[in-house]
Amino acid sequence: MISSHTEPLTFSTIAPDAGLKTALSMKRADLIAEITNSQLKGRGGAGFPTGVKWNLAAAAQADRKFVVCNADEGEPGTFKDRVILTEHADLVFEGMTIGGYAIGAKEGIVYLRAEYTYLRKHLEQVLADRRAKGLLGKNVCGHDGFDFDIHIHMGAGAYICGEETALIESLEGHRGEPRNRPPFPVDTGFLGRPTIVNNVETFAWVTAILVKGSQWFKSHGTARSTGFKIFSVSGDCDKPGIYEFPMGITVSTLLEAVGGLGAKAVQIGGASGHCVPAAEFERTIAYEDVATGGSIMVFGPDRDMLHVARNFLEFFVEESCGQCTPCRDGNPKILECIEMLDHGVCSSKYLQEICELGETMQVSSKCGLGQSSPNAFLSIVKHFRNELMGRGL
Repeated sequence: MISSHTEPLTFSTIAPDAGLKTALSMKRADLIAEITNSQLKGRGGAGFPTGVKWNLAAAAQADRKFVVCNADEGEPGTFKDRVILTEHADLVFEGMTIGGYAIGAKEGIVYLRAEYTYLRKHLEQVLADRRAKGLLGKNVCGHDGFDFDIHIHMGAGAYICGEETALIESLEGHRGEPRNRPPFPVDTGFLGRPTIVNNVETFAWVTAILVKGSQWFKSHGTARSTGFKIFSVSGDCDKPGIYEFPMGITVSTLLEAVGGLGAKAVQIGGASGHCVPAAEFERTIAYEDVATGGSIMVFGPDRDMLHVARNFLEFFVEESCGQCTPCRDGNPKILECIEMLDHGVCSSKYLQEICELGETMQVSSKCGLGQSSPNAFLSIVKHFRNELMGRGL
């Protein structure tokens, strides 16, 4: 069950199908303007403005367009989308339908993580119920000329397929590898047609915004990071789980709510995120400070931070698609450095060289995996260098 910090979970207060009916009463341009005015940013981690993405896809000329829900929740420490799909699947499908109306698409696809196969039967039943109610199919909600349906496509079991262009490659039956951009999916996406790819949580918030209004959404959070966010909280705390907080909450306030005030660090954004030490717990979780797709990992005072870094790098070495050199070769070199540190045979000079390699990866890797995989290691070295030095540097 999802927990809210201050009030009942927003998703639980949304009247069924009210958002879709509101959307269908609006002109497409006005609908997109409402989403744009809310300043909703993608809740999968990238933070791209949803209204901008939809507007670009709506303006593109094509015989077919697609709405894709990215349910390939592969970021370590993230499990919010699984819960949203379990408890509020209707809101997600409703948001996809709203997106289809906004951009002129008739087809929606849920790219469901391979490890979530057990959810498929539940989701197929929800879709069947929506078709029976006239909420999917021909003339949705009796709106002449608007036909839209959704089907589920199982993922390939690869972390890289959470990147939207690799996801599209996988949908087309190819190896999941990132595409060069431009062109972008809003112009040339699935099957070469305009495609919007949004996260599970993003579509649910679209529905909420259409019910409660963009001004309601903007009244929460910060000026640059509006609205609420669903967080997956795990690790060394008393009350791990799923929480809803307004954007802009401080790390310390979050830790107080989840029973983790004794932590020495918090990893924000999953394995690809940043490690925030106790001295910086007054920082805010927002796009203008510490951004996250939702993962919050709490590390207690006895946690070995080098072993944390090793765990993350082993994951990235395994999950790199190997397409570009910085990521393919850089991650094993960082992991090798971590192993040297663990054995007390890494010099300060070599550690500095590996940090410079990580910084090079951040700017030269082809996609978000290689660009973000050094983040945890670099922040752990920055904030816990004395702990690493104690191993024999």
